[in-house]
Amino acid sequence: MTMGMNGKVALITGATSGIGAACARVFANAGVKLMLTGRNAARGQAVLKQVQAETDAAFLAGDVQDSAFCDAVVEETMTRFGALDVLVNNAGVIHRTAALETTDKDWIEAMGINVNGVFWCSRAAVRAMKAGGRGGAIVNVSSEWGLTAGKGHVAYCTSKGAVINLTRAMALDHIEDGIRVNAVCPGEVRTPMLENGLKRRGFDAKTGFEILGKTLPIGRVAEPEEVAKVILFLASPDASYMAGSIVPVDAGATAR
Repeated sequence: MTMGMNGKVALITGATSGIGAACARVFANAGVKLMLTGRNAARGQAVLKQVQAETDAAFLAGDVQDSAFCDAVVEETMTRFGALDVLVNNAGVIHRTAALETTDKDWIEAMGINVNGVFWCSRAAVRAMKAGGRGGAIVNVSSEWGLTAGKGHVAYCTSKGAVINLTRAMALDHIEDGIRVNAVCPGEVRTPMLENGLKRRGFDAKTGFEILGKTLPIGRVAEPEEVAKVILFLASPDASYMAGSIVPVDAGATAR
């Protein structure tokens, strides 16, 4: 158990699958009370059932593209738990297209979820954390493609790059408030998002993950919990001197 997290309150966006669901499990195991959110209510309820045996948790369905919802889910967190110590901005969407194939709708959705949603939720969380008077931590989920780039993913790469500088700017703005803002940049992770991408390329999940893993320095793709544990560390007092940090969790992929 990461020290100092038992009894803390965390809001996790995009908590219905992948890294977000893994965060819910890892944080629950550390004794953190949880407000989970995502667009798919059925999947959200399934994740909620997984963690309720270990901690006090709730789920609120909604879309982080809506700034009013972002305000509402933070308010609901404060009402239910009386505090907000951690925000994990994990909600994300990917469109696997180059510029000429990217529609206006796809571009707007990518920016709406991956950038605006991070900002709307962070703004609301900072307001609540400042009012609570005990500081807090925000961890944004960017991507290794926020640091580098990937062919045929222009909206995703652009949005994840924006998350990195949003993280740095907000870290500088709010460090004096006792609020630390950091980001992780996952590489290839065994999630439904990556599985769908492999299927688009004609691979079944098992074969696709194995082939992709062999292209990485570590020889395999990551499990979602491996990223979630880094997020938990950044959210914890163990990372007390980290602010504005951009942490690749990619087994050396960007080091190449």
